[in-house]
Amino acid sequence: MDIDEVRWLVESVGFEEVLSRSSERIEENELNTFITTDFEGARRWAESGGVGGSGRLRGVPVGVKDNISTRGIQTTCGSRILTGYIPPYDASVVERLKAEGALIVGKTNMDEFAMGSSNETSYYGAVKNPWGRDRVSGGSSGGSAAAVAGGEVPIALGSDTGGSVRCPASFCGVVGLKPTYGAVSRFGLISYANSLEQIGPIATSVRDVALLFDVIAGYDPRDSTSVGHEFDTSSVIDYDLDLRGMRIGVLREYFGEGTSGAVRDALWDAVHTFEDLGATYEIVSMPHTRYALASYYVIAMSEASSNLARFDGLRYGYRAEGSDWHTSFSRTRSEGFGEEVKRRILLGTYALSEGYHDRYYLKALKVRTLVKQDFEVAFKSFDLLLSPTMPYPAFKIGEKIDDPLSLYLADVNTVPINLAGVPAISLPCGFEDGLPIGLQLIGNFFCEPTILRAAHCFEESTDFHKRKPGGV
Repeated sequence: MDIDEVRWLVESVGFEEVLSRSSERIEENELNTFITTDFEGARRWAESGGVGGSGRLRGVPVGVKDNISTRGIQTTCGSRILTGYIPPYDASVVERLKAEGALIVGKTNMDEFAMGSSNETSYYGAVKNPWGRDRVSGGSSGGSAAAVAGGEVPIALGSDTGGSVRCPASFCGVVGLKPTYGAVSRFGLISYANSLEQIGPIATSVRDVALLFDVIAGYDPRDSTSVGHEFDTSSVIDYDLDLRGMRIGVLREYFGEGTSGAVRDALWDAVHTFEDLGATYEIVSMPHTRYALASYYVIAMSEASSNLARFDGLRYGYRAEGSDWHTSFSRTRSEGFGEEVKRRILLGTYALSEGYHDRYYLKALKVRTLVKQDFEVAFKSFDLLLSPTMPYPAFKIGEKIDDPLSLYLADVNTVPINLAGVPAISLPCGFEDGLPIGLQLIGNFFCEPTILRAAHCFEESTDFHKRKPGGV
C-alpha cells in the first residue's frame, strides 16, 4: 500500500489495525527484515497523541535502518558490538517523521555498520529478497527495501554511502533516493564514512519517495554538513507527463563489462520511453569513472577506521573481559566486529598510516575531485544523467560473500555519485528471470525536484512499479 491508502485505512479502521497488519505481515514473510520491532511502543506513542492533527504521515508505519538513532529502541548497526545499545535521543530525521504523525515500528536489518552490498554481513543474518527467497536483498539498506517490497511497511529510511539505498531498491524492485550531500541531516546517523553518507527514503512509488524526502530534508544546526536549501518536491506529481526540453546524458562507462544483456536492453527501452515523453538524449563519457571505485574504497575504509575507533567496549554495547584494558579492548573488537568490518578497518588504518597516507588516501582525494569535475562538466550540457543502478539483478545468497572484491565491483555504478555528492534515484525499469532491474537517474546538486519529476513521468508511463513479488 502507498501512503494515501494507509492514511485512508487509519481513518477507516484506526491505527491499531494498521499496526496489527504490519506486525502480522512481518511474521508471515520471514524475510528477516527487522532486527528489532517496537509495535507496543508505536501504540503507546500513538495513544499519547502522536497521530493527532493533520500530519502528512499520520498513522503510517515506518521502518528505520538500524544505524539511525531511535530513542528507547535498540540500535545495533547490525553488529554484535552494539547489541543492547539503546540511544537516549532520536535522530533528526526520526524527529521529523514523528512530527508528521509517523509510527516507528522497528529497526530494519542491514549489513554490519553499513559495510556491504548484499545484506549478508549482518550479525543478525541475511535479509531475504521478496522476489526470490534464495536471493540477496542488496545492501546495506536491504532490510528497509525488502520490508517495503514485501508489504510490511509502506515506507522506510535507509542510508547511502556508496549505493546502499539504490542497490537494494534495484534488487527489490522499489524506489530509493540518495539525496544531495547536505540536503538531509546526518545528526543521529551512526557514521561509517562521514563525507559520503546520506539518509534517504525508500517506498513503492516516486510519489511517496517525494513526500518522504519533503519530510526529512532541511537544515539542521546540529549537523555541520547540513545545507539550508529549500525544496518543494511534493509538486512533482502535478506535472503533466511531458518532458519536452529535458536533456538526458546516457553514461557510456556505466554500461561496461559485467552488465547483463537484459539490463542493457531494459535501460535502452527506458531511454526510448523518455524520448516518447519528449526528452532528448546523447551518449556522454565520464573519463575518470574507471578510477572511482578504487578512490571510494580507500576514502570509505579510511574514514571507517577513524569512526569505528570509538567502539571499545567501555561505554556501551558488547564487552569482552580481559586481565587488563589492552586485552579487553582487543578481545572486544575482535569478537564484536564481523569479518568484513575488521577487513575495512585494517585496510583503512593501513591507508592512513605514516608513509602510505600520501600514496593512497591523498591520491584518492585527488581522484574524487576529478570524478566530481566530470559531473560538473556533464551538467553544463544535460539536465539528467542515466545509467543502470546495478549491472545485474539480485544474485543468490552465498554466491559472492566469500569473494569481497566481486562484491566491491558490484558498486561500480553507484559509488561515483557519492564521491561527487550529487543526488540519484533508483526505480524499477524491467525484469530478468522474474527479478527486478533498476534504472538510475542522476541530477545536479540540489536538483531532486528534476530527478523526481522525470522518475514520476517514467513511472506513470510504465507498469513495472505495479508488479509485486508473490504473496504481496
